[in-house]
Amino acid sequence: MTRMLTHFVLFFPSAASPTVRIIHSGHACNVEEERHTERVYTIREGETLELTCLVTGHPRPQIRWTKTAGSVSDRFQDSSVFNETLHIAKILRTQGGRYYCKAENGLGSPAIKSIRVDVYYLDDPVVTVHQSIGEAKEQFYYERTVFLRCVANSNPPVRYSWHRGREVLTQGSDKGVEIYEPFFTQGETKILKLKNLRPQDYANYSCIASVRNVCGIPDRSVIFRLTNKTASPSIKLLVEDPIVVNPGQTVSLVCITTGGEPPPILTWVSSNDSLPQRSVVKGGTLTLPAITSDEAGAYSCVASNNVGNPAKKSTTIVVRALKKGRFWITPDPYHNDDNIQIGREVKISCQVEATPPEELTFSWLKNGRALRSSERMVITQTDPDISPGTTNLDIIDLKFTDFGTYTCVAALKGGGIPEISIDVNISSTTVPPNLTVPRGKSPLVAREGDTVELECLVSGKPKPIILWSRADKEAPMPDGNMQMESYDGVLRIVNVSREMTGSYRCQTSQYNGFNVKPREAVVELIVQYPPTVEPVYMEMRQGLGRPVVMTCRVLRAHPSRVLRFEWLLSNRLLHAGAFDAQRDETEYTIRSLNRDGWGEYTCNVINEAGAGKCTFQVTGKAYAPEFYYDTYSPLWQNRPRVYGFKLQWTQMNPNAVDRIVAYRLGIRQMGLQRWWEQEIPVDGTINKGELMTHNLTELIKPESYEVRLTPITRFGEGDSTIRIVTYSGKCCVLREFHCSFEEEPICMFTQDKNDDFDWTRHSAATRDTKYTPNTGPSGDRSGSKQGFYMYIETSRPRKEGDQARLVSPFFNVAPKNPYGITNPPAYCFSFFYHMYGKHIGTLNAFLKQKGQTTSEGPVWSLSGNQGDRWKQVKVSIHPTASFQVVLEGVRGPGIEGDIAIDDVTLEEGECRDPPPNLSSTAPSTSSHIWLLCITMVMTILEGQR
Repeated sequence: MTRMLTHFVLFFPSAASPTVRIIHSGHACNVEEERHTERVYTIREGETLELTCLVTGHPRPQIRWTKTAGSVSDRFQDSSVFNETLHIAKILRTQGGRYYCKAENGLGSPAIKSIRVDVYYLDDPVVTVHQSIGEAKEQFYYERTVFLRCVANSNPPVRYSWHRGREVLTQGSDKGVEIYEPFFTQGETKILKLKNLRPQDYANYSCIASVRNVCGIPDRSVIFRLTNKTASPSIKLLVEDPIVVNPGQTVSLVCITTGGEPPPILTWVSSNDSLPQRSVVKGGTLTLPAITSDEAGAYSCVASNNVGNPAKKSTTIVVRALKKGRFWITPDPYHNDDNIQIGREVKISCQVEATPPEELTFSWLKNGRALRSSERMVITQTDPDISPGTTNLDIIDLKFTDFGTYTCVAALKGGGIPEISIDVNISSTTVPPNLTVPRGKSPLVAREGDTVELECLVSGKPKPIILWSRADKEAPMPDGNMQMESYDGVLRIVNVSREMTGSYRCQTSQYNGFNVKPREAVVELIVQYPPTVEPVYMEMRQGLGRPVVMTCRVLRAHPSRVLRFEWLLSNRLLHAGAFDAQRDETEYTIRSLNRDGWGEYTCNVINEAGAGKCTFQVTGKAYAPEFYYDTYSPLWQNRPRVYGFKLQWTQMNPNAVDRIVAYRLGIRQMGLQRWWEQEIPVDGTINKGELMTHNLTELIKPESYEVRLTPITRFGEGDSTIRIVTYSGKCCVLREFHCSFEEEPICMFTQDKNDDFDWTRHSAATRDTKYTPNTGPSGDRSGSKQGFYMYIETSRPRKEGDQARLVSPFFNVAPKNPYGITNPPAYCFSFFYHMYGKHIGTLNAFLKQKGQTTSEGPVWSLSGNQGDRWKQVKVSIHPTASFQVVLEGVRGPGIEGDIAIDDVTLEEGECRDPPPNLSSTAPSTSSHIWLLCITMVMTILEGQR
């Protein structure tokens, strides 16, 4: 880029409250909006939603988009977008709903408009086959009634049609066939009932689901073949139930189909919600390699062929295991003793969890030798009064010779699983437990984030397990459980938090100790934490010479008695002191901000546990500018190889800091590293919402550019804003142009964003004319019902005088000499129109040249009913600069006023052989040339400036 011409303009409009209007672009679908009392924008799933909020008002209004969910079942969503254009790529069906655009500038009430977005989709239909209740057999015999049910998810509601082979089935077309929609399905399913099956009923049935090509969504279909062998699925599992295996084994479950037509599809499901990650499914075989106890459970084979109900067979895999061995000692239960005494009874209980429990066996040893049940040593394998997996050894009339080590051995029948052995010592030193809290360990004071150990001293032999729980409230322990076990009496809490303050109960468990009344004690935990303050961080922008007040507020602290506060700038102490007992905040005031006062201010609020910190960044940096995106068609194509762009922006909070004296503009071509920079001076004070412009020129076609804009004050540079400028003009010097609207982009024509409604692209094959049958064409210009054309839909909510404008892309005029255009070239502008209906309004054609804010009068105009046929018009035009052609349809007095156009053509040269059947009200040729001369003179004078 060798040079850049600039032009900078400030506008000072008078204050005005905001107004707002929502327009849309992109992939809108056509619906009958007159049947709604609201604006409804429909779009196909997967397309791009683009809504633009057109606003007026001064100061420049702030824009905010919000959305409510599309159905009651959805939660309210508040996805705000602070931009004029809301852009959602690849929209999903769940993103439908009502979108609101709110504009406010502080004057009057905010302006709010809404539009409902409806997302259209159609899934593949599914056909299921059922017999009447009580008639289910392995096969469908004669004199049986069969129901074919077709279902497809869609929006809008789907219509179904049934075919038998090539025959279309309708209600009443065949006495053996009924077609109906069950009431409870609200029209979303279609049932085909075959009464008393006949030989001709065995055929291919196809269900076609259709939303009538709305949004261009094609029909979807599914075929089901009904034969005399059609049957619901049946399966068989070639495994035992249950399957008992050792951990580490590989388990294979085999499922085979024994019936069903069409052949069923087999799947496997597990009672654990999902199959194990390492499982392998191949056909009907499920393999679980090196199975673990966690993978035990029920596994089901499910077969489905959409005939009748799916078949399901299940088996349970049991993984053998032994775990969690426990014991407890019960002194003489008849004398309520807590101690073991000679001559009294002692019971030793042993419990083990076993899978499967029926394979569990116990044996007892005394000092390593096998112990048999006798009159004085009574062994009970299972105790009905205690949970399963428990064995008891009752020692009656305890003698001195009975002291020793008793071992409980648990095993599973068949082996393969290691045994569990539990030793219990019975001696004169075997005594019940005692529980105390060490001196100085309650209350225990800690700081938030520390690691603490709550301790209970337990004595006795053997030492029992200690159970910890909250004593002051019904709350979980730090690990999430209601109780935590400790074998040494210590509860260790890592990274203790303020929520853990309270009372903790430690108590003895009957397990691994005496089965006596539990002993318990309580430990108090106090967690101190430094003050929590607000704000944690705040940016304060202010101009020189103005006051700044900073406030730091204490929300909570423990201990709540705050000791002191200190204010610092960087690391320099400014002010310190103690808190007033009646206040929970401290302030620091800068009476007049100077250059040395810019920087980071910190307020430390300090108690015994530490400090809370409020941070304030005091700066004179200006806020970022906000680019203005409402400039439509901002390209200037006045030269073949370059283009221009009008950059527009407003300044965010311009009065928050010192006056903005200039903007630094940076621009670089996308993909390159080097920035080109220049300063744009600003005269006077910028008001809030004031629109500023700057012309970018000499941009190389078709490159895109990154533009960076930075405000400058006495402080220096403020926050920058970056946007991308993309070249969008795709037409070159005009030689010949033709558009028949057959493709969705409609040849780069666009809907005017400032008219009342839009032109609609449609074909006679897809357009529903039942509502207004006496207007509009029955085919495109060539007579094809499949061909496309553009028309204006004049039904409600349209009213008389409403305008719809279709704007062509820009066309460049090739100059005859390097000094400009002296003899304007001629172009022939032609199109076909269809104006049929008793309420036909007006069709206008305009020439709009670059630089004109509004076009001159129409170059061609026609009003009223012209009959049910297509006619052609040809008009010679003489543009002096890059230009567009505009086709405007004006709604007449009623709904039978649809105007259509097709086959728009622009060719270099004067028109030849214009159609003879024109009853137009176009201006005369001389007046038209006179207007063009005025336009050409004004264009030349503007260029000389």
